[in-house]
Amino acid sequence: MNKLIFEFIEAHKLDILDEWIKTTKDENDDRVVNVISDQVFNSTSREFVDLIITNLKGSKGDYHSRLKEFAEKVVRLGWPLTFVSSGLHTFGVIVFKRMEQSGVMTIENQRSLFREFDEWMTSLNIEIIGIYATTWEKTVSLQKIALQELSAPLIPVFERITVMPLVGTIDTERAKQIMENLLKGAVKHRSEVVLIDITGVPVVDTMVAHHIIQAAEAVRLVGAKCMLCGIRPEIAQTIVSLGIDLTQFTTKNSLQKGIEAALELTNRKIVSVEGVK
Repeated sequence: MNKLIFEFIEAHKLDILDEWIKTTKDENDDRVVNVISDQVFNSTSREFVDLIITNLKGSKGDYHSRLKEFAEKVVRLGWPLTFVSSGLHTFGVIVFKRMEQSGVMTIENQRSLFREFDEWMTSLNIEIIGIYATTWEKTVSLQKIALQELSAPLIPVFERITVMPLVGTIDTERAKQIMENLLKGAVKHRSEVVLIDITGVPVVDTMVAHHIIQAAEAVRLVGAKCMLCGIRPEIAQTIVSLGIDLTQFTTKNSLQKGIEAALELTNRKIVSVEGVK
């Protein structure tokens, strides 16, 4: 980096930062700027400008470490990639405008300064976008794993009785997760009865029913009985019209009815005790 540019940025760091924050707030979508407090926005903006200056100094080890931390922070804040890349462009515009106004940039040195600064900014932009994209992909991957774990939980409600509440659509990938969780959970909790609650499943077509039947059969093979709960009237009508055979396992119209039936299968029942509030 040209020594003249570096010394100018270092000397006018605070003024550049103030103008960068103001310009960024004015030019960007309110949904990006207003979702966080001014304090967080200002501190993150200061960190961004410090990161650029760290790169200018050429301390690669410290720079890469701070760049990774910064990328993780802006991803958590929900700042889009366009916000970060436009921030770099804004920084370059502010620096050149101020260098021109102060007389540091002249007609004689303008071309060489611009060429060197542009090469540095392009390289920096590519590096920051690469780290941001990698961090974003990693975050999305972790969130996907977490959602998969939550998409088909098997919950013990009584001794030897577990429930799997399903919400949303069921595709092939999720069906595999349901099967895996059912088998592992049934063995882990020593379940005798497993209730699959489909109250939150909007549509039960042939494919969904096939996956449920497969899951019920797999549960039966590990020594537990499977019960299907939450069959709403419209779902029942769809199942009948499609000719889907669910006669091999018990069905109930609500989770409450299913739990009552599961208790009976395990030689228990719910009773009311008089005089107890």
